[in-house]
Amino acid sequence: MTDTARGAAGRVVLLAGATSPAGLAVARALVTTGARVIAVGRDPQKLEALAAAAVGGHPVRTEVCGLTNEAEVAGLATRLAAEDIHVDAVIPLVGGWRGGGGLAGQTEADYRALEASFTAVRVVSRAFDADLRASGAGRFAIVSSTAVARPLAGGANYAAVKAASEAWTRAVAHGFAKAARDAGEPLRAAAVVFRVRSLDDVRDELAAAVAGLWDRDADALNDRIIDIA
Repeated sequence: MTDTARGAAGRVVLLAGATSPAGLAVARALVTTGARVIAVGRDPQKLEALAAAAVGGHPVRTEVCGLTNEAEVAGLATRLAAEDIHVDAVIPLVGGWRGGGGLAGQTEADYRALEASFTAVRVVSRAFDADLRASGAGRFAIVSSTAVARPLAGGANYAAVKAASEAWTRAVAHGFAKAARDAGEPLRAAAVVFRVRSLDDVRDELAAAVAGLWDRDADALNDRIIDIA
């Protein structure tokens, strides 16, 4: 049987790139439901502010880690395992925007800066793949953009990186499904893509959607693209 009856309560959720306003909203929503949040980012001061502001009485653990650095992320996974902490969900909240100027304005420097978010998605998903598969209800979810469905010349770099992140996440979903099928077990882990038009406009809606990832069983979620208006 899959383990969704208790919702997000007690789940260990790793927020990768958690120091943005969206990260704070998601952290608040999760701890309110009783989840255990591990907020990961590069800036110790921003992480401290997030931990202090999350929700009174509900601690948020913080970890300083470069999410594009494979060795650092592997080290984080090893430290958590040594403490017998097993991650139930990984939510990368990495991103940013660079664009404009039509196709000619899409510089390589801009693309490389945006590409870091895709690198982080790949690195953290690999580092915690075993944890998510072993969980009774593992979840992996990224935040993408409606630009993937309708890319514009002035946002070509951005849309290309988001499309790559979506493709990777769907590959994660396939890995979950194949592992369950090969083992002759029910699907327990799910990988999901949330698409937004403007993250600043839907922070609360995104936070609710992340906290609600355990409202449905994995087979109803895995490999789904969910639009958040």
